[in-house]
Amino acid sequence: MIGSSKPFLDIKLSLARIAASTCTVLITGETGTGKELAAEFVHANSARRERPFVCINCAAIPDTLLENELFGHNRGAFTGAEASYDGLLTAANGGTVFLDEIGDMSLSAQAKILRVIEKKEVCRIGTTRPIKLDIRFVAATNQDLEAKMNQSEFRKDLFFRLSVAQVHLPALRERKEDLPLLLRHYCQEFRPGPGMRPIEFSEESLRALLRYGWPGNIRELKNLAESMSIAGVTGPIQPQHLPCRFRAEENCVDPERESLISALSWAGGNKAAAARRLNWSRMTLYRKLTKHQIATDSAAGDSVVTVAR
Repeated sequence: MIGSSKPFLDIKLSLARIAASTCTVLITGETGTGKELAAEFVHANSARRERPFVCINCAAIPDTLLENELFGHNRGAFTGAEASYDGLLTAANGGTVFLDEIGDMSLSAQAKILRVIEKKEVCRIGTTRPIKLDIRFVAATNQDLEAKMNQSEFRKDLFFRLSVAQVHLPALRERKEDLPLLLRHYCQEFRPGPGMRPIEFSEESLRALLRYGWPGNIRELKNLAESMSIAGVTGPIQPQHLPCRFRAEENCVDPERESLISALSWAGGNKAAAARRLNWSRMTLYRKLTKHQIATDSAAGDSVVTVAR
């Protein structure tokens, strides 16, 4: 968890206080704000840090498989059950269970999770003998659970059980002071290759990124850093290297193609000179020529291209 802005530091302090307790936690926030990282932070700073941290994507488990995946089964409990299976909750015993996308669970699945939280026990399929559990639950959602409760789509009793401690993660647009730190971190993570320097963004590019609204939040920033790290740009990332959505130009249909055509026109069709102007490698230039269907004029030599708008 990286940042120095006041919203971020306030959240981190709250998470540290929560981690020292044993209560259930509900983490809310838009997609991509780092809810799983926040849950991992709570676990890593709790007394359970040496025990398992099990992440369960509630949206990915259909109701028909829920009990088997979470509670497990005994050998012979059903056709094909050739061996016993502990289930995810038993595997997390002593540790923390992260219920991601809890708002996407059906009402019947919510009832089963509620019982586990209240009773701290599960029964495997094929037995009536309960297994006692020592688990801390942390849940997360990008949905408005109060609105879902008003529409009878989320159980109020489960909401109150989960939200003993509640934390809302701010969107990246609400903590833009942290953007340079986050960007630097991900550029280090996605170095172009072993021993190579991380990519850098020019001041003009950074200003463009600070103007952007970041609907995908930190996840979108991470993806941008990875994409730029493999783009083959030599030198700092300039505004023309950024995807269209980060740019201020109107009618920006394909700025990359326009930048490529402009550089080639400036260079008189010379690929090497155009690549230098764009801070691209020759291989990147060739790849972009193919991508944008800009043909080489073979009659004039490999260094010259024919461009058409």
